Amino acid sequence: MPAPIMQTVRRSLLVTSATLASLALTAPVSLAAPGPSPSGSPSATPPATMSTVGGVRLGQPGTQVALAGDAPVVPKGITARSWIVADAESGEVLAAHNAHWRLPPASTMKMLFADTLLPKFPRSTSHKVLPADLEGIGAGSSLVGIKENETYSVHDLWLGVFLRSGNDAVHVLSAMNGGVANTVAEMNEHAEELQALDTNVVSPDGYDASGQVSSAYDLTLIARSGLQKKDFREYCSTVSAKFPGETKKNKKGKKVRGSFEIQNTNRLLSGDYDISQYPGIAGVKNGNTTNAGATFTGVAERDGRVLLVTVMNPEKSDHNEVYKETAKLFDWGFAAAGKVTPVGELVAPKGTEQAGKAGANPSTSATPGASGEAGGAAKAGDKPVAAGAVAEDGSRGMWTALAITGGVLVLLAAGAFLVNRRWPLPDLVRRRR
Repeated sequence: MPAPIMQTVRRSLLVTSATLASLALTAPVSLAAPGPSPSGSPSATPPATMSTVGGVRLGQPGTQVALAGDAPVVPKGITARSWIVADAESGEVLAAHNAHWRLPPASTMKMLFADTLLPKFPRSTSHKVLPADLEGIGAGSSLVGIKENETYSVHDLWLGVFLRSGNDAVHVLSAMNGGVANTVAEMNEHAEELQALDTNVVSPDGYDASGQVSSAYDLTLIARSGLQKKDFREYCSTVSAKFPGETKKNKKGKKVRGSFEIQNTNRLLSGDYDISQYPGIAGVKNGNTTNAGATFTGVAERDGRVLLVTVMNPEKSDHNEVYKETAKLFDWGFAAAGKVTPVGELVAPKGTEQAGKAGANPSTSATPGASGEAGGAAKAGDKPVAAGAVAEDGSRGMWTALAITGGVLVLLAAGAFLVNRRWPLPDLVRRRR
């Protein structure tokens, strides 16, 4: 039997068995997430009953993996409360640990914010910041340095969101979107569309708030959706950029406005004193708050395979532990792919499969991005940014796989459903050595 058909049959059997097992459970919440905890601080013990979206095993506490043959064992020393390793294109979950445990997400919630709002405003749109736009930002929030009465482009604001995890940039974009309350409502609605049912948004920036939760499974779904959008991929893979400063008068009394450099706080992308850039990394988003601890979702490619890894709240207090554990899981995932039996799958958004059968693109792929394109559409003449090159806006490290490997990026064809893939990522950044 040809390999694509075998993969389709295996995935169908997986989904069927998960569905039958779910129906056999008596608990009424087996297919959905329990209500959010009223406390901002999570319990140290995962709940006995969790969502079974994506497969029954994903709702079970503890590590879920099905090794076969010469498959490597899951790496030791992973201390995170919750984590997941998944194939970004096929959606197969290779291994997971408390995948549906509802935990505070910190700034990884900004992925859902971006996936919800990116299509709404062209990147060239300008906005003058009013004092009211910056109201309600939590104490101790990460900021990019937005000033009242200054004008910023939407492009500038998204750089502030992705690189500096700026809550001030989130609040300004929320103000442009009708306010924080409206934005939160739209984010919750979009999470439901993605079947990210563990997620409950209270603050659009991920700041600690009572009842604000997500899960490793949901954050991976959200990242997968965001990566359908060209602008999302660009921003989450940018290492550094120039950000507009404050307008001041020079010595001659003339008003001038300079800029300053901002760098991505994703240490697998930018590196740090005790951690190197991860080969093949191309995003996505990190976070850290008092209640959430450190959280991170990353996407990386190796030898034509694209993996998503989410890690939530490692026990070790090491400053970069979340990245070190993510790197270990990436290494394991690339070594184990094709040698393990999937323990679940990343489900497609509501209506996606029906749309695919009708010949349409997935809903999130067909949504115009901030540049006015369909999320997966690559225009003729699009050129990758060379390693170390500086774009016209001063941004560096765009399409980070180049900066790491020195290779040439290739844009995948957009819009088509492949027979052996439930929901492929169109136009995902890749590298060719």
